[in-house]
Order: sequence, then structure tokens, then C-alpha cells
Amino acid sequence: MQVSLVGILICTGLLALVVYMRWSMITALIASLAFGATAIGTITSLGGSSPLIFTVFNMLVIVAALARRGIWREIGTVFVRIGAAWIVCALMIYVSIGALLFPRLFAGQTSAFVTSRTGRGVYEAGLAPVSANISQAGYFVLGGLTFLAACLLLQRSGTLADIRRGFFLWFSLHVFMGILDLLGKVIGAGDILAPIRTANYAMLTQVREAGFWRITGAFSEASSFGGASLAGLAFTYTYWRKTGSKFALGLGAALFVLLLLSTSSTAYVGLAIVTVPVVFFIVKSLASGRLRSGEALLIALLPPLLLSAMAASLFYPHFLDPVLQLVDNTVINKVASASGQERSYWNYKSLQSFFDTGGLGVGLGSSRASSWPIAVLSQLGLFGTAMMTVLLAMLVRGMRGGRGRIDPKIDAIASSVRACALSALVAGSLASGGADPGIVFLIPLAVVLVSRLLPVEDDSVAEAPVRTLRHSPDSSEHVIQSQVGTVPGRA
Repeated sequence: MQVSLVGILICTGLLALVVYMRWSMITALIASLAFGATAIGTITSLGGSSPLIFTVFNMLVIVAALARRGIWREIGTVFVRIGAAWIVCALMIYVSIGALLFPRLFAGQTSAFVTSRTGRGVYEAGLAPVSANISQAGYFVLGGLTFLAACLLLQRSGTLADIRRGFFLWFSLHVFMGILDLLGKVIGAGDILAPIRTANYAMLTQVREAGFWRITGAFSEASSFGGASLAGLAFTYTYWRKTGSKFALGLGAALFVLLLLSTSSTAYVGLAIVTVPVVFFIVKSLASGRLRSGEALLIALLPPLLLSAMAASLFYPHFLDPVLQLVDNTVINKVASASGQERSYWNYKSLQSFFDTGGLGVGLGSSRASSWPIAVLSQLGLFGTAMMTVLLAMLVRGMRGGRGRIDPKIDAIASSVRACALSALVAGSLASGGADPGIVFLIPLAVVLVSRLLPVEDDSVAEAPVRTLRHSPDSSEHVIQSQVGTVPGRA
């Protein structure tokens, strides 16, 4: 294995930060997701696979979860109270066996898209075992173990607050590096973040679209940056809507601007999709006469924006031409482009491989598609897709079905990370080539499932005086306060 010095330095910096601030390791794990093209090294025996730095923190979180007395009792509690733990374990076993067995069982019976070792492109070949079967299965198992570790850690005080800090740190770093990347290109300095992109990926970082620089931040391409920006926008908007946090509002505004400037069709179409439920809830609030201040602010911003656009187009007829050309290239004519046709072909052949294997799938890592649901179906087959659908349904359900009334602070964190995960899946459904939803899906799933078991009060305590809840050291409110801490910026 060839170790990356830059990857080690960034890992050391994140570790030093969490140790100095006395945060838990899961904060560093989530924050490391901002470095989407920084590898810890290159494994030559696995075809040049370059694990990203978040894998280091994955393993540290797992060790931190296990390094405690009474761990077996806590593990038993997780499997008794959280049914998804059994599904994740079954899925890990199935994925690992399928990645090793299916490419050999159906070798040559269908086609697959694999990455070239030399040209860094994707080409079509007959199905056969590849190194990605091992590396992708390893990523998946590591993510599953991280889910179990998160469930264990969330039973301990302070973990929920550390997860919230991790998400805010992630998207703060994401915004910072996005601005650096854009400024470097605008002033003619080029790709100033190139030194931290140590992963063995095809780097599409200095590309223009309709005269606009494509923003890649710390990622390898604009599509990945746009998808992360969309997830961050969903997180910050939900947290702001739940708590009124001014920091979340400012961070969300910066993410929104970077998303618009990213020139990513994934980000634009994804934004249109995730805006639908926002509009629905605003219309619902208007109809019921219970419009919130945050929703009223969004409505108040629309007329000035529309009037500004109309005035610009009136006094400067060609002012919006570059923007219209960008939308035309990235959204309207995207499917008809060479890239769009190629990705559509990947999806078509991936669906065909599902039927060629009798619904069993080609195995994780055997091929790639251009949509997460299609990748799940073609690689994991019917059985794996069914288990993944159950986990997705649990995440979509969210905090509904909790025992008693959920504390508003816990609800704000759980709802925000849930929105982040669902938005990431929307972006993945538009452009992702793999079936692994990653820890962006699994950690929020753990947060939602554990948070549903932490009510602030049940029906028998609902009518009790507030003084009892505040002063009793055994009350559930005391437990909640130790879990989430204080929420800054609450209006």
C-alpha cells in the first residue's frame, strides 16, 4: 500500500481538532466527508483502489464504540430494541457472499461496465470477478459496522450533540473549499485544491460549462460537489426551520449559492425534486392559517427576486443569456448529450443484467450504473433490494411512531440528518454508479431509530409539573439534555 502524506496530514488535523474540542470521534468521521477526493493511500493489490480518509475514522469509531465495559450488554440492547440492526447484518452477509459468488456464477452470461486501469475510463465487458468486488464489499461492511457502532454510541450521553457538530463542520468545510476552488479558477490560479485530491479518480476539475467554471470543491467532479451541496442545503434548511438557528440559515444560504454556481445537472434537478415537499408544506401552512416565520420569509423573498430578474432582462436584454444557455446545456439537453446517452445506456444494460441473472444480481462492485436504485437492483438483486427498501422505509418514516412526545431538540437533529440522507439519495438516484448508500445514509438511519426510543415524556408524565421534570435526576428530560446539550441560535 502506498500511503498518502496529504491524507495523513488531514486526518491528523481532524483528530487534533476533535481532541482539543473534546468531541467524540464520530464528529471527525462526519466532517471527513467534506474531503471527497482525498485518499489515505493506494492499495495496488486491489487494482489501485484508493480508500478515502473517512475509512480511517470509520475504524476509529468502531473501536471507540467497542472500547467500553459492558459492551456485550449494550450490543444485546441494540439488537433487542432496533430491528434494523438484524437487517443490516443480514445485508452485510448477503452482499459479501454475492460479491464473491455472483460474478463467478454468471461469468460471461451478461455484460458489465468496469473501470479501466490505464485510461481511467469505463468500458463494457463480459461479467467477471474484478477487484472492485472486494473493495466495494469492504466499504459496505465497514458502513454496516459503523451503523451498529453509531447505535451503540447514541446510547451514551453527548453523542447526538457530537453528530450535530459533525454535520455542521462537514458543510462548513464544504462551503469553505467550494469558495476556494471557485476563487482560484476566477483569478486564474487554476486548481488550487489539487494537492488534496490524492484519490485514484478521474479528476474533472478544470472544466467550463456555457462559459461558467464548474465548481468541484474538494471532490473530483462538479456532480459530486453538487450532490453534497444539495444534502447540506436540506440539512441546514430543516435545522433552521426547526430551531430558527441563524448559523444554519447563513450556512444554508452559502450552500444554495454554491449549488446554483456548481453547473451540475444533478444538483439542479435534485433541487427541483427536494423543493416539492417544501412547497407542499408551505401551501399546507397557508391553507391552515399557521404560516411559520421561516416560511413567511421564503415567500417574502420571491417577489424581489422575480422583479430583479425581470428588470435585468428589460434593461439588459442579453444579461440572462449565459444563464439560459447553462440551464439548456445542463438540464434541458442533458439527456440528448453524449454523456447523457452513455449514462442511459449504462442504466439500460444494468437492468438487462438483472434479468440475465434471474433476479439475483451481478454482485456488488461488478458493474456500474448511473442511478442508485438501478445499481441496487442490478448488483444486489431482488433479495438485497428488498432489504434495502425496508431500511429506506424506516428512514422515510422518520420520527413517527416514537414512544411518547419527542423532545424538540432531538427532533430537530434527527429530522435534519434524515433530510440530508434523503436528499443525498435523490442526488444518487440521478447520478450514482454504485449500490452502497454509504454512511451518509446509515448514520442518519441510526440517529432516527435511536431517537425514536428517547421520548422526553410519555402520557403518564405529560401532565406532571415542569418542576418535577427539571429537578429529578432520573427524569427523561435530564437524559435528553445530556444527549443533545444546548442548541445555539434558537429563536
